[in-house]
Amino acid sequence: MQLSDVNPATTRTTADRLHSAAIHLLRRLRRQDDAMGLTPARASALSILVFGGPVTIGSLARTEQVSAPTVTRLIVGMERDGLVRREDDERDGRMVWLHPTAKGTRLLHEGRRRRVAALATELAALNAADRDTLAAAADIIERMLAGEERAGRTGGKDRTGGKDRTDGKGMTERKGGTGRKGGNGRMGEHP
Repeated sequence: MQLSDVNPATTRTTADRLHSAAIHLLRRLRRQDDAMGLTPARASALSILVFGGPVTIGSLARTEQVSAPTVTRLIVGMERDGLVRREDDERDGRMVWLHPTAKGTRLLHEGRRRRVAALATELAALNAADRDTLAAAADIIERMLAGEERAGRTGGKDRTGGKDRTDGKGMTERKGGTGRKGGNGRMGEHP
C-alpha cells in the first residue's frame, strides 16, 4: 500500500476505536484478576517476568514506564511474598536479574487461564464469521507489534535480542536499579 492510499481521518478513527475497545476489553477481563490477589501493578510486573523472561530493575522500569525506585519498592514486596527472586549476573556482579518464582509463575498462569476462558466464553457467543474476523484482526495486531519489537521500540531487549545491560544512556544497571527517575508513574497492562 502506498502512503497516498492512506486516509488520515479514517486511520485516526480506526486507531481511536481500537484503543477504546482494547481498554474496555482489558477492564472487563481484569475482573478475573481479583482471584489472584495481586494489585494491578504487581500483576503487570509479574506478567513481564513470567511471559517475557528475566529482566533487570531498570529494564522493568522502562517497560512499565515508571522510575527504578518505584519498581524497586514493588519488587521488595513481591520478594517478601515469594513471587519474585533476584539473581546476580554471572559476568557482572553489579547487575541483578529478576525472575519469577514457581509460586509467581503459577499465579500468573492461573490468572491468564481465567482471562482467556472468560474471553473464549464471550467469543463462543459470536457467529463463526465474527470469530474469523477477530482471529484475522488478532493476526494483524500481532504482526504490527512484532514489527515494533524488531525495530527496537518496545524496550526490555536491545536490537540484537540480548537483555539490556545499560539504561540506554550508558549507565550500567546496578543492584537495586539505577535510581534514575523516568516514566509517568503508571504500571502497564500485559498478557
